[in-house]
Amino acid sequence: MAVSKGNRSSQGLEYPYDEHPVKGTTIEVADGVRWLTMPMWGSLTHINLYLLEDEDGWFVIDTGLGTNDTKKLWHTIFDNELGGKPVKGVICTHMHPDHIGQAGMITEHFRVPLYMTRGEFYQARSFATGGPSHHSSWIGQEFYTRYGMPANYLEKLAKMWSGRSTGKMSMMSMPTAFPSGFHRLEDGDVLSIGDHHWEVVVGSGHSPEHACLLCRGLKIMISGDQILPIITSNVSVHPTEPEANPLKAWMESHDKLLSTPEDTFVLPAHNLPFFGVRERLRQLINHHEERMLALEEFCVEPQTAQALLPVLFKRKLDPRQTMMALGEAIAHCHLLMYRDRIERTLHEDGAYRFTATDPVHAQEPRLDTRDDVPTLA
Repeated sequence: MAVSKGNRSSQGLEYPYDEHPVKGTTIEVADGVRWLTMPMWGSLTHINLYLLEDEDGWFVIDTGLGTNDTKKLWHTIFDNELGGKPVKGVICTHMHPDHIGQAGMITEHFRVPLYMTRGEFYQARSFATGGPSHHSSWIGQEFYTRYGMPANYLEKLAKMWSGRSTGKMSMMSMPTAFPSGFHRLEDGDVLSIGDHHWEVVVGSGHSPEHACLLCRGLKIMISGDQILPIITSNVSVHPTEPEANPLKAWMESHDKLLSTPEDTFVLPAHNLPFFGVRERLRQLINHHEERMLALEEFCVEPQTAQALLPVLFKRKLDPRQTMMALGEAIAHCHLLMYRDRIERTLHEDGAYRFTATDPVHAQEPRLDTRDDVPTLA
């Protein structure tokens, strides 16, 4: 692993490592903390996972996708990177498939507990056990109609999701069933692992109760998807909770996380580990504030959520990307509604229209904060 101290990016962040660990190997980034990666589909290409060493074993932090390739790589890690010690437990930051996909396999293999927050565990159980999908129900139909999507959009979604159990679209394909029980993590809990204490810091917005781990002694935070250095985590409203306000929770979580010590080394789930946690949090807060201002400006005249997508994203979006982008647009609109910056009315065609409540303020100059595509992270 090539290491270059003090390598500062144009965003004002420092990246001590130039590249990721080779798959099937680990890199020690601090006393008792090892970094590894597992493959992913799409533009993300990888997920960062971590190992924490205890006296008599290891704790796995996040697990990768539920694919056979990832399972094989884990067994390579078990055989070659753990120094003959077993895994003692699995800690999952949140319920998304790239973080929990091998939780069942690892906990079964070593007969050890899973640690998660309650909201994340039960959300994961809901997805893992299947059941009726909103993509083929009146709930989904009403949701997408309300937010301005054409009638055939659900048909495109149905085709997309019908193939998710095969190939690269697999989201929840877990060779071993997701664990049926867990040990609950709560905000403020402290885990003593080896010679170090890890504080559980819970954020929200990207997922219900996302757990970060902060070790003040080592000056390290394992941030999952809550703080990423380059990409922005997806914050969306979904048909399962159509009146949710996840961006409000996301912004409040980032305000809370601004108390993280400035010299903390952040170990994220995607991109490279970095220094500059407060700078990055301010960038993320400002990014969403500017996006909301851009939407407010566009809504001087009534607009559907679907019409807002070009304001947030530069490229033409495929059905999967459109689904994520629409969720983000709605999330921004819901926070603007909460702040009384826009209002929502239901029109005769069954779609909501959003309109700025203060047209003069809405037409002030804005920065272009559009993203290329919405991220699944």
